[in-house]
Amino acid sequence: MKASFQQYGVPMQDEQPLIDTDYEVGQDNVQVLGLDIHNPVFLASSALILTFVVATLMVPEAANNTLNAAKTWSIENFDWLFMIGGNIFVLFSLFIILSPMGRIRLGGKQAKPQYSRLSWFSMLFAAGMGIGLMFWSVAEPLAYYTDWWGTPLNVDPNTPQAADMAMGATMFHWGLHPWAMYGIVGLALGFFAYNHDLPFTVRSTFYPLLGERVWGPIGDFIDILAVLATIFGLATSLGFGAQQAAGGIEYLFDIPATTNVQIAIIIGVTAIAIFSVMRGVNGGVRVLSNINMSMAALLLLFVLIVGPTLAILGTIYSTTTSYATEILSLSNWIGREDDKFYTGWTVFYWAWWISWSPFVGIFIARISKGRTIREFLIAVMLVPTVVSIIWMSVFGGSVLEQVQAGVGPLADGLDKVELAMFQMLHELPLAQITSFVAIVLVLVFFITSSDSGSLVIDSITAGGQTKTPYTQRVFWAVLEGIIAGALLFIGGKEALSALQAGAITTGLPFTIVLLAMCVSLYIGLRHEVKNNL
Repeated sequence: MKASFQQYGVPMQDEQPLIDTDYEVGQDNVQVLGLDIHNPVFLASSALILTFVVATLMVPEAANNTLNAAKTWSIENFDWLFMIGGNIFVLFSLFIILSPMGRIRLGGKQAKPQYSRLSWFSMLFAAGMGIGLMFWSVAEPLAYYTDWWGTPLNVDPNTPQAADMAMGATMFHWGLHPWAMYGIVGLALGFFAYNHDLPFTVRSTFYPLLGERVWGPIGDFIDILAVLATIFGLATSLGFGAQQAAGGIEYLFDIPATTNVQIAIIIGVTAIAIFSVMRGVNGGVRVLSNINMSMAALLLLFVLIVGPTLAILGTIYSTTTSYATEILSLSNWIGREDDKFYTGWTVFYWAWWISWSPFVGIFIARISKGRTIREFLIAVMLVPTVVSIIWMSVFGGSVLEQVQAGVGPLADGLDKVELAMFQMLHELPLAQITSFVAIVLVLVFFITSSDSGSLVIDSITAGGQTKTPYTQRVFWAVLEGIIAGALLFIGGKEALSALQAGAITTGLPFTIVLLAMCVSLYIGLRHEVKNNL
């Protein structure tokens, strides 16, 4: 493939174009045992992952302490960078939506979307944070309301004001900011890959800034960092998700949530993910994502109808208004007095979302060819925010209503986060059925995250190729399961916590990467508007 767009109005020596490369996708690849891999990225990523896993298994407590110290240092010393970065990503995305750049179509003027809007939205939402909504939609509002780990802006807990603030703060963590982070990566990669034929890897988004150096060690470093963040984040989620599913099974069927049960869940999820990843995006991820969203919609409607319907409808309004009125205060990083909430929740979330942005952004780009940039950013940012408001209001509003009425086990406080959803459903009709549906949803969301993540990692480590041997996709899907299972089996929660801390620590350098990506993307879009619209 050959990148075609010329110098962005920047005078160059001898009138050389800024981007005019004959780099071919996969030209640095090697053929090994039937694999088609990008040698530096694949080997370095695999070696670093293996080293990390072995070290963590040998000394899980020391690894946990070291990586958590690194995570704490990153969050406490660079909270301002995470917050400023998050705000810039939102403002930059809104600017593009409103500017003439929004008319640009990914893939060129004649490109057509590959998927229906419903399938497209289902896939991006399931990959982005579907499982998080299952895990935190009950626990997070309750935690803020009861001061389980700090209250937003130091509001008095267990008050009507705390209830409104809890919902607004929850939406702040699941609304425009995280989706803007995903959108920047997805848009940059989609634009440079589809409109200018650059390889489907993170390094390609920096060609306007780095030129031919993106094909060297600097580009290798960027892609390796993306692989590590993705594999660690997915393996962490798989491990903790197995604990949540096992907790739900214990709560529902009285089967102890032992390590063996959690390992069995990981094996089952990995096996289905392997089958799905072999079928590719169309036959695997798309089908599972549509199933996901259909089941989630049915569960949401059930809770809305049989739960405190009027209270929930009121919560949708109060959540929206609280989010709108408090977004500026919650976005501020100067003079914050609610340090426990600010660093323990918001900055932690921003680091976590940024560490996940390579995975989610790349996958979103994979499925978004043919969309205009305006349509892309509206779908990636605004639509999930609206859906999250409804979802959080239904489940969060239900649990707050139960707690305020002194009903159910959660009225005594939040004990185990992984059980909060099931404890809330227990107080509604047909609890056995809805709890089972919730367990299935958790598992299917993890399967879609695993197989979409495997496709993303495979693309990066194959030099940007999107059609690779099945064995490569299977390799990464299996590796995610092995990492999660081995760490859980030998090191338990400490090893998984170390893995999570490692993923979050990558959020610090990736914040800088994303800020530079905004500059590079703006240069490219400005040129496109000047010359092609």
